[in-house]
This record gives sequence, C-alpha cells and structure tokens, in this order.
Amino acid sequence: MEKNNLKKITEDMENCPVRTVLDRIGDKWSILVIGTLGENEKLRFNELNKLIGDVSQKMLTVTLRTLEADGLVKRTIYPEVPPRVEYEITKLGKTLLPHINGLAKWAKANIDTIKKSRAKFAS
Repeated sequence: MEKNNLKKITEDMENCPVRTVLDRIGDKWSILVIGTLGENEKLRFNELNKLIGDVSQKMLTVTLRTLEADGLVKRTIYPEVPPRVEYEITKLGKTLLPHINGLAKWAKANIDTIKKSRAKFAS
C-alpha cells in the first residue's frame, strides 16, 4: 500500500477501518482463535481451550463473543442435554486467514533478529 493511501485511510480516527479492525483482532487471543479455528472444521469450547493452551476460560469466552459479533466466528448451539456448542470460522474469517498466516510466517522468519534487537536495546 502506498504511503499516501495509508494516510488517507487512517486520517479519520473514528471511521478508520485499519484502527477499527486492529482494535478487535489485534490481541493475541483473537489471532490464535481465528488461526486455530482455521485449522479445524469445528471445535467445542474445551477443545479450543486445550489447543490454545494458556488462555483463561473467561478470556476465551470474551474473545469468542467479540469475534462472533464481528462475523468472523460462528457459534452453533445444539438442542441436546447437556447442550452442545460448537465454534467454526466463517467465510469472512477465512478471508483473514492468509493475512494471519503471512504474519505468522514473517514472525517465525524474523524472531531471532527481533530478540537480538530487544537484548541490545535492553542493555
């Protein structure tokens, strides 16, 4: 994206699509949830929680609700006893996956350089 185009998009702080989207998905849990659901067809809450690992149940619940509100995750409740709830990535969420995967690939390729820079900065 050209510098001038980015400036035009981000000038209007209240309506800036970049800020609006990054505010919602820029935390580590949202990215991990979208990525994990992108690798699996459907997951129940506890399955998702186990795959992500160190997220609290409360934070996972908040993250799933936010992603559902944005249309990136779909929650399906089955009328069973006890109720079964499954989560899956939506069509819109799938369009985000290549960008998340690109960011993950970039992070893996550059983590050593970043760690060295942090260590140098801290000393």
